[in-house]
Amino acid sequence: MSKLFFASDHAGFALKNALIEHSQTLGYDVEDLGNHTHDPEDDYPDYVTPLAKRVADELDARGIIIGGSGQGEAMCANRIPGVRAAVFYGPMHVTAALEIEGGRSQDGYDSVRLPRRHNNANVLSIGARFVSGEEAEEAVHIFLDTPFSDSPRHARRLAKF
Repeated sequence: MSKLFFASDHAGFALKNALIEHSQTLGYDVEDLGNHTHDPEDDYPDYVTPLAKRVADELDARGIIIGGSGQGEAMCANRIPGVRAAVFYGPMHVTAALEIEGGRSQDGYDSVRLPRRHNNANVLSIGARFVSGEEAEEAVHIFLDTPFSDSPRHARRLAKF
């Protein structure tokens, strides 16, 4: 990965700043694309769209976008060709996790892990109103550390995007 971009609106502003600081301590090359001040009147497309364009233009880059639910932010990012944004708004309860790859989710973070493995997700959209700082940090770790499986069936499906 060459670059890690961050962007948020007012709802994700504090969490974005904490995640940037945490990611920098881990040695990632981080760029903050805004919002740079807490503005309750801002609109997430103003920050998400530039991030999505940068991720699409820089093949090894990834992006982290943070908003209230993460849903609108992901919808906005996914409008940019080449972006594959996945939403995280908290770990699934392990007892409610779907059966996957011969087993059950051990930690509830398959909503992050599987989009990386199966869809080569390059943007993670986090719902700040639904996660703790620790859960968001863990989601970012999983997003950055999980490789794309590159299996023929997943590569074939991505080619159809």
